[in-house]
Amino acid sequence: MKTKSFLIIFALFLTATSFAQGGNTDFKTIHIYVALCDNKYQGIVPVPKAIGNGQDPDNNLYWGCANGIRTYFKKSKEWKLLKAEKLKGNIMERLIFKHTIKNYYLVADAYNGQFIKQTTLDFLNSSAGNTKKTIDVNGVKIGIGGNAALVAYIGHNGLMDFKLTETFVNTDHKKRDVIILACASKQYFTPHLKQANVNPLVWTTNLMCPEAYSIHDALSVYVNGGTNEQAITKASLAYAKYQKCSIKGARGLLVTGW
Repeated sequence: MKTKSFLIIFALFLTATSFAQGGNTDFKTIHIYVALCDNKYQGIVPVPKAIGNGQDPDNNLYWGCANGIRTYFKKSKEWKLLKAEKLKGNIMERLIFKHTIKNYYLVADAYNGQFIKQTTLDFLNSSAGNTKKTIDVNGVKIGIGGNAALVAYIGHNGLMDFKLTETFVNTDHKKRDVIILACASKQYFTPHLKQANVNPLVWTTNLMCPEAYSIHDALSVYVNGGTNEQAITKASLAYAKYQKCSIKGARGLLVTGW
């Protein structure tokens, strides 16, 4: 009886530890960091004032507009919105979606555009597994940040404007998938991710528009267990369609791997 009791207690301990570290292991999480477009605080080519206010997520180019993360994913037949909440601090709004078929949650955070540097730092630390958190979603505890299976950054490439002195070294030996939709993200983010032990699923080689359709379609492949090449092909087709450019051009802009 003592042995049986010990095994039960040990099993409960392992379950509690799993939840503390990464949430419900039956599900995987995709965590998207969105730096809201901001004419005032970012070194971008100015966009119309109404969509370039980094303190107004509802009308922001990368969030509330037709092809922003919030609007596009809310209209998707693949994802169901479970929760939308306003947060205090750097993050202005958080959306939580559940895939309609696969065991994936998607968490998207809209960062105040003024704090793009912090958005970048949070993304990089999560990519390396150095920042791990959990949140409760209708009674289910899921992992975000470094507890997510895939971490993504959407927005202006702030590394064109500021330097980072921090290092992002992976210490838990877990490889996370990353998507970075920002101008020339491969060139600028590579030095910061070399020691982070990541799989670059989608990133870019030149100037681009980081709207939601590219990451949406890449994730359609990803959640179904597709390869990097399949994901980048699907993302490129979406980019070519919405940006009205050639598929060859889109495929040269969106790339995968190192």
